[in-house]
Amino acid sequence: MMPIEPNLMQFEDGTEVTAAAWEKRRAELREAIIPHEYGGLPPSPLATNTILLCRSVARTEEGFGHHTYEVRTEFAEGELSFLLNLRVPLDGGPFPVVLNGDGCWGYFNDEIVLRTVRRGNIAASFNRTALAADNRDLYRETGLYRLFPEASFGALGAWAWGYHRSIDALSTLDFVRPDQIAITGHSRGGKTVLLAGATDDRIALTNPNGSGTGGSGLNRLKSSGAEVVDDFFRSGNIFWFGSGFAEYRHRDRELPYDQHFLHALIAPRALLASEAHGDVWANPPGSYAACRAAVSVYGLLGAPRNIGWAIREGGHAHSSEDFDALLDFMDARFHGREVVREFQREVYCDLESLLS
Repeated sequence: MMPIEPNLMQFEDGTEVTAAAWEKRRAELREAIIPHEYGGLPPSPLATNTILLCRSVARTEEGFGHHTYEVRTEFAEGELSFLLNLRVPLDGGPFPVVLNGDGCWGYFNDEIVLRTVRRGNIAASFNRTALAADNRDLYRETGLYRLFPEASFGALGAWAWGYHRSIDALSTLDFVRPDQIAITGHSRGGKTVLLAGATDDRIALTNPNGSGTGGSGLNRLKSSGAEVVDDFFRSGNIFWFGSGFAEYRHRDRELPYDQHFLHALIAPRALLASEAHGDVWANPPGSYAACRAAVSVYGLLGAPRNIGWAIREGGHAHSSEDFDALLDFMDARFHGREVVREFQREVYCDLESLLS
C-alpha cells in the first residue's frame, strides 16, 4: 500500500503517535481540517426539544409504526425547527437506528425502509436542506443562516449539525438504542455524513456513500476524471465549504490535510465507506486509499475491524446494494449476527496506476 500523507501516525512535530497519546493527535487532526475545509460548525443550541406531532396506528402488514417529531432548537437569537420521521418495528426494542438526512432526494424509499425495519432497526429520516437551502444564491436567507447571518460555516457544516440535533432527539426516545445510531447519506449528503460522524462521538456508525471530494475521497490521490476543488466553483457549490478550502482552487494536492483525517477522527467508532467502481467523479480509489490509511489508527485503538469499505459495480447512486452493505455491517456490529461479506478486501491492487 502506497503511503498516504500527511501521516496519521505522526504528530505535527514528527514524533510517533501512541495509543496513550491518541487524543492529542486527534485534536491536531480536528483543528487542521474542520475550521479550514468546512468553516467550522454551527453552535450547539441552548436546548433541543423533541415534540411528537403524529403517531400512526401500526398496521401488521407493514411491520412498523410511523412517528413524526418536530425537533425544535432554541438559541438566544431565536428558534429553528425541522421534522424527524421514524418507522419503528412493532415488537421488541429498544432498537438501533439508521438515520438518513437526504429527505430532499428520496433515496431512503419505501423499499429501503422496509428492509431496514425487517432487520430490526428503526428507519429515521429528515431533510437536511431545512438547515440550509442547497441553493448558491439563496442559502444565506434560509435555515441556520437566518439566525447567524455572518456565520463562517459552509452548508455542509449546517447539514451535519442537523444530524447532531436529530441524535439529540433520538436519544430522548425510550425505544431507541442511543449507543447504536448509524448515519448514512449520498454524494453531498455523504460529505455531510462523514463530517457529522467525525464531529460527534455519539454516532456509532458512519456511512458516507459516493461522497467524493470533501468526503471520503483523498485530495492528493485522485483517479482521472475525479471531482476537484475547481469543480465546486464552476458548479456554484463552493458555498458548501469554508473559505479556507476555497482558497485552494487549482491546488488540491497542496491542502495542509487530507480526507483520511476525518476517517481517523471517527476511530474507533464504526465507519463504512460505500462506493461504486463506475462512479469516477467520486474517486472510489481515493476513498479506498483513505480507508486503508485509517486502518492503522483503528488498529492502534484496538478496533481494527470497525472500519470497512463496500465497492459495487455501477455508477453514482445510493442503491439498494449500498443499503444492503450498511445493513450487513450493522448486523455484525449491532445485532451480533454472522455476516459472510468481507469489508476489508483488497480492491485496487495497483493504486498508483489508477491515480493521475
